[in-house]
Amino acid sequence: MGFNILVIVLILVLILFFSFFPVGLWITAYFSGVRIKLSNLIGMKLRRVRPSRIVNPMIKATKAGVDIDMEELEAHYLAGGNVDTLVDALIAAQRANIPLRFERAAAIDLAGRNVLEAVQVSVNPKVIETPNISAVAQDGIEVVVKAKVTVRANIERLVGGAGEGTIIARVGEGIVTVVGSSSSYKMVLEDPDNISKLVLDKGLDSGTAFEILSIDIADIDVARNIGAKLQADQAEADKKIAEAKASERRAMALAREQEMRAQVVEMQSKVVEAESKVPLALAEALESGKLGVMDYYNMNNIKADTQMRESISKTDKKDSYDK
Repeated sequence: MGFNILVIVLILVLILFFSFFPVGLWITAYFSGVRIKLSNLIGMKLRRVRPSRIVNPMIKATKAGVDIDMEELEAHYLAGGNVDTLVDALIAAQRANIPLRFERAAAIDLAGRNVLEAVQVSVNPKVIETPNISAVAQDGIEVVVKAKVTVRANIERLVGGAGEGTIIARVGEGIVTVVGSSSSYKMVLEDPDNISKLVLDKGLDSGTAFEILSIDIADIDVARNIGAKLQADQAEADKKIAEAKASERRAMALAREQEMRAQVVEMQSKVVEAESKVPLALAEALESGKLGVMDYYNMNNIKADTQMRESISKTDKKDSYDK
């Protein structure tokens, strides 16, 4: 019974020992040509660094013939870098004869860029396809262009250099400028390569993480007649302005007419008021002796004669119209 307890205790001690002291990893590193002390592995454990995250990339670099300091790898790991990707990038750069120092690769990785992908793009350039770019020639015809930009990563400018979005924006701006300076859309269709040459000569890769190798026009289409549309819109706007001014003039004329009618009504009311005062004035004149009776009768006769003449003239006009 005591022997069994001793065996169990011994097994537990061995399990705790091998779990805290990575002897298996040390043996693997030793036979892989990586000389590392067991105390260094224990120190990694105490610094909360998984030794396998450092030792396995170190083994890979040693087998590939890349000289790397283990303390630099651990420091890069503690800084939040991807040690495995970093080592793969250094190996790929060495195989491709690309000068890439550990410090530069670590800076690229800590900057948030995929350093392995950057090395691969340096060896095998990638193609960036722009979206449809709309440009208008001087004759008012819209041209839609799509381009393919072949770029190669520039290792020295990866830190702080602009990305693919800047390349696409600059190429789009260059295409719009070249098409806009063309006198006719036909010139653009006749020689699309001219767009590529002029845009490429602008040095669009300045300040970016890439080097532009070529710009190829993948597709070019004729779209709307922007010039005619603008003229039509301008004509419609001028028509609305003219209609508004005509409406304003009509409103002013109507206001003047209503004002004149009001004046006529006012004058008619004054005439009626004056006519209502005539009998009183006549009575006062007769009473005061300023107007005689015969004068009054003569005035009435003249008035009756005038009314008769007006009636006869109206009857003659009616008969002439009836004939």
